[in-house]
Amino acid sequence: METVVWSKPENERAGTPLLVMMHGYGTDESRMVNLFGHLPSEFTCAALRAPMPVADGYGWFLLDYFLANDFADVIAAANSVFSWIDSVKGAHSSVSLLGYSQGMAMASTLLRLRPRGFPAVVGLSGFVLDNDLLALSESFDVPPPFFWGRDKADLVINEDATAYTAEWLDAHTRLTARTYPGMGHAMSKAEMVDVGAFLRHYVLN
Repeated sequence: METVVWSKPENERAGTPLLVMMHGYGTDESRMVNLFGHLPSEFTCAALRAPMPVADGYGWFLLDYFLANDFADVIAAANSVFSWIDSVKGAHSSVSLLGYSQGMAMASTLLRLRPRGFPAVVGLSGFVLDNDLLALSESFDVPPPFFWGRDKADLVINEDATAYTAEWLDAHTRLTARTYPGMGHAMSKAEMVDVGAFLRHYVLN
């Protein structure tokens, strides 16, 4: 990844659990950097910038209103994140994922491609890709812990995508699902408290 913002200086990262954070469509890593202070201090957080320029920001892969995508773009983005993770994971005790909006699609895709690679995954105001190729390849020996936070009134993620996401998460993960009325397509302090408790429970205990 060309642009990564860390929550800790390099000399304080060794042996810590790593939380890889992926932003939404048309924004950048600063959206994730704003969360650093609300997450458990035991973690080293790394906010990645997506590779594809989109309007005034960046995206992981192109999307339309219905969240349709080119799967080749999805795999290319996933491979770029995997390459970066592989280059740094040796310095950390574990690697967990957090994705917001399109970043949740990325986080869940990375989990599907490496089902034993992450002790915990967090998805915020986002979705899981409805993709036959991913469905054919995924295999979970043990359901991985997954936190899904959202506002039921979020108008950005369409109903079909939300329904598929709920179905997939229920079928494949050890799901912690929370809703935050009035939050919209965003993230909240109350949500971050729950995310912190989730990460502490599944990664630090």
